[in-house]
Amino acid sequence: MHPILSAEHVTKVFAAGRGDPVVAVDDLSVDINEGEFVCLLGASGCGKSTMLNMFAGFTQPTNGTVCLRGTPITSIEPRCGMVFQSYALFPWKTVRGNVEFGLKVRRVSKDVRRERAQQFIDMVKLTGFEDHYPTELSGGMQQRVTLARLLANDPEVLLMDEPFAALDAMTRQVMQEELLRIHDANRKTTVFITHSIDEALILSNRIVVMSARPGRVKAILPNDLPSPRHVDVQLSPEYADLKRQIWQLVESEVRHHDETNN
Repeated sequence: MHPILSAEHVTKVFAAGRGDPVVAVDDLSVDINEGEFVCLLGASGCGKSTMLNMFAGFTQPTNGTVCLRGTPITSIEPRCGMVFQSYALFPWKTVRGNVEFGLKVRRVSKDVRRERAQQFIDMVKLTGFEDHYPTELSGGMQQRVTLARLLANDPEVLLMDEPFAALDAMTRQVMQEELLRIHDANRKTTVFITHSIDEALILSNRIVVMSARPGRVKAILPNDLPSPRHVDVQLSPEYADLKRQIWQLVESEVRHHDETNN
């Protein structure tokens, strides 16, 4: 079976004004299979967001190839939908208007886009808030709108760049469980960036541990914790063992990042 998304010996170098060029990612290879939920885990600045931007086609590798279904991604790829840490909602549009936006751009008929938007508003549990504006919603609710808008456009791959990082701890936990519920329902291939070991363990099927800059694959670990997962799984010996194993991998990378940035 061919992977839906792949990076093959990818290196990304950024110019740095008068300074030396910055190697964000170096000779990184990884395959993402259809239906997987994969977390990219690593210290700040390890190239996680750079990889996600290359999967989305927002930027191109300096060397190597990023592919969707075996075809190189050379421009913005509409089959890969992105969710950012910021909510990126239109403040002048209602929940329904935000969720319908991509469908409207694609000239989907009004009746069809209304029906489809309602389907995903219901899925993210915002039924009854269709006519509310973003400023009338909590942070967690706004991120639900962002997710509904993305799902309504039916991308083949969901790319998620620390989407819950700005939320308080309790809301973040609820959103993690909601995202798992939605993933179980539609089996969308998902690549999720985080620097939280706990978040990666709750969400993923596999965890790609990245080294400090320049970003390389340090380890790829299967996550065989039982599903469906609830916060209670954090109390199990299996969870503690896997968390300890990952921390041993990332501890030196975190310390290296701190030392080079102080």
